[in-house]
Amino acid sequence: MSELTLEQRITRLEDQHAIQQLRATYCQYLDDGRWEELAALFTPDGAFIGLSTARGRSEMLEFFPRLNATSVTSWWHFSSNETVELDGTEATGETWLLQPCVVEGETQLAAGRYQDKMVKNDAGTWLFTERKVSFFFWGPLAEGWDAGKFGWNPAKAAADPRTMQRLAAR
Repeated sequence: MSELTLEQRITRLEDQHAIQQLRATYCQYLDDGRWEELAALFTPDGAFIGLSTARGRSEMLEFFPRLNATSVTSWWHFSSNETVELDGTEATGETWLLQPCVVEGETQLAAGRYQDKMVKNDAGTWLFTERKVSFFFWGPLAEGWDAGKFGWNPAKAAADPRTMQRLAAR
């Protein structure tokens, strides 16, 4: 990697900070039910992939409120362990997720990872082009948790591939 100028280093730090804010804002808007603002964090053709796939803002405006009004009636998203790889106006990375929630009236706990693809638009704003969630586990709190343990079937369909490979190798 060639030596970066001070200006390039500052731009890189600003971009990393903006991406951290994008990810945090996503969780806050999702937990607060701010659907229009949540969808606006994606490019017009961006996609959320996980429990289902919602491509484009109009599909997101249908998917997230419906999920929150039916199966998962309460949720809180706590993210950490962020990584980001910058390549000009594009970025990729992962964020880990801890998600206490209520599914069909039962307290549950989920954990997983987001795999992100992001782009910096012409206005200088970072947006998701794709946010994919996969789960390490998801189930009723009373039943305990462990890697690869799924008490809620829709989450099993989004099981984290690396976790499942690691478990299969035991």
